[in-house]
Amino acid sequence: MLDRAPVKPLWTPTRSFMEQSNLKKFQNWLFVKKGLYFKNYHDLWDWSVTDLDDFWESVWQFCEVKSHSMYFEVLIGGNKDFIGTQWFRGATVNYAEHIFRHKTPARPAILFQNEREPLRELSWRELEKQVGAVAAYLRHSGVGVGDRVVAVLPNGPQAVVAFLATNSLGAVWSSCSPDFGTSGILDRFQQIEPKVLIAADGYTYNGKAFDKLPALRQLIGQLPTLKRTVLVPYLNADAQLPKTDNWKEVLKTPFTSLEFTSVPFDHPLWVVYSSGTTGKPKAITHSVGGCLLEHLKALVIHQNVKAGDRYFWYSTTGWMMWNYSVASMLAGATLVIYEGAVQFPTMNVLWDLAEKAKINHFGGGAAFYLACMKDNVSLQGYKFNHLQSIGSTGSPLPAEGFEWIYRNVKKDVWLISLSGGTDICSAFVGGCPMLPVYSGEIQCRLLGCKLEAYDEAGNSVRNELGEMVITQPMPSMPIYFWNDKDNQRYRASYFENYPGVWRHGDWIKINERDSVIIYGRSDATLNRDGVRIGTGEVYSAVESVDEVTDSLIVCLEQGGGKYFMPLFVVLSKGHELTDELKKKISLQLRSQYSPRHVPDAIYELPEVPYTISGKKMEAPVKKILMGTDPAKAASRDTMRNPKALDFFVQFAHVKV
Repeated sequence: MLDRAPVKPLWTPTRSFMEQSNLKKFQNWLFVKKGLYFKNYHDLWDWSVTDLDDFWESVWQFCEVKSHSMYFEVLIGGNKDFIGTQWFRGATVNYAEHIFRHKTPARPAILFQNEREPLRELSWRELEKQVGAVAAYLRHSGVGVGDRVVAVLPNGPQAVVAFLATNSLGAVWSSCSPDFGTSGILDRFQQIEPKVLIAADGYTYNGKAFDKLPALRQLIGQLPTLKRTVLVPYLNADAQLPKTDNWKEVLKTPFTSLEFTSVPFDHPLWVVYSSGTTGKPKAITHSVGGCLLEHLKALVIHQNVKAGDRYFWYSTTGWMMWNYSVASMLAGATLVIYEGAVQFPTMNVLWDLAEKAKINHFGGGAAFYLACMKDNVSLQGYKFNHLQSIGSTGSPLPAEGFEWIYRNVKKDVWLISLSGGTDICSAFVGGCPMLPVYSGEIQCRLLGCKLEAYDEAGNSVRNELGEMVITQPMPSMPIYFWNDKDNQRYRASYFENYPGVWRHGDWIKINERDSVIIYGRSDATLNRDGVRIGTGEVYSAVESVDEVTDSLIVCLEQGGGKYFMPLFVVLSKGHELTDELKKKISLQLRSQYSPRHVPDAIYELPEVPYTISGKKMEAPVKKILMGTDPAKAASRDTMRNPKALDFFVQFAHVKV
């Protein structure tokens, strides 16, 4: 029998790259300060997930985290699961303070560009001036420790300024992208009862302007806890709205100096949201200290971001990658921002930005790279001399995506495929500057993340498909879901399948190299262009159409990074699924939520399958349409209407 030829990596770090990496410096620090020696990354990872106290304290010390009080214990375990775990009890910190310790006249704080304006820069001096003014305004408006400030803003310097000002006061931040529909925004913000809203008059996308003033009026009227609203003129420099303060005037608020309020390690930093698969989106609340420590680990140690680097990740303010990209400033990086469509005026716009802004770390959704590949985007003539790493996340980047990047972008670039989520506002798996990159594989499990693949019996497996689970707590896991009595939704979200173990909802395989391959979601969450979409939002819009009585939607991974998202509707008596009705449903989804909510196809359905307890059976339907044996996909004994599955069994043979 012939031996299989060894798989060749697409990229291997040079000796000098490894020696100069922050990870190597961390290893050297551990040897000098702790007497710990690790012969390779995998040994280091084993220690990091075995001795959690020493590992996270080492990250704290190596990254020189500043606390205004002493901590007494690094880790105090929670309940039988991770809920209630306490980290660095006694420590008091401020996230924004750690960003501003890198202020310098030697380089800009932010570089930014949008569809209408060329690349510009914001100095550290100007950033500090603006943050100080907004913080003073918020303080005068009665905002203090624990109060919520929410924003509906495009991805521009204003959003960064507003976040840093909010955090400097010890208040809690939450943001949505302006392309969200009003219903989607209200479903999120109403839960956390904000005191101040900061919102833009509109935004541009794909060369078109979208006026948000009518929606903003509606939003203000349905957020009764608001004390003040700030209007940010984005589309129109002269935009006005009655009973609101203007951003330009807010920036004139006098202040003496920018001060930082320190809060306990586990004090809430921001609220981010799940996709709303079942009911309203979960208001996931992360701690100041947890995100501070996790982001330093992920960006400094793993992604090798250094002071003076230029860091870019294409995102909106409604995706956790916005929070993650701002975190690059913790490492002393200059944050590079782009607001607009990736395809306007051409698919080269972000690559132009990478060249012009001299970006060192370039990131985007896997869907972006696949679209470039599909459109045969030409990058001839680009040098990318400054480009060190390319990041990809949002959905699994297939092997052909890896190969396109190395063939067309840069042969010696470090490709970092990340996977994590809103749940920890960071990554579970990602890059390592000490390891090679293999096609279609994520390099490693990140330090401090005890990630395993479980079979249905809860056994850890290698080289076979399994559920992605985390078996040890991490500092940036949610401290709670806002207004979640007795942590019921929190526990149901992660800890119901495997007692005491976090189940994340991804299908993964850990191979013999300890690389990780992700095969997509194992739950019913939709994924469109790397953005997770909740089925609950789709149902809310679709079922408000008079002709529709019920509906079900799934998203099917089809290989090569492609997805097919069909919507199935049950029509009220006397109606037919005409082209006009399909257009009406699509328009409702687009106007109430976003273009990403619009399905690829719409089909008529006799009845939606339900469990006895009244839950739509999205996951079993998805499995059937993906080719799973119907008998294994669902137990008809637990169904309210078992015959409803017959439609999908037939549909799978005919359509999929």
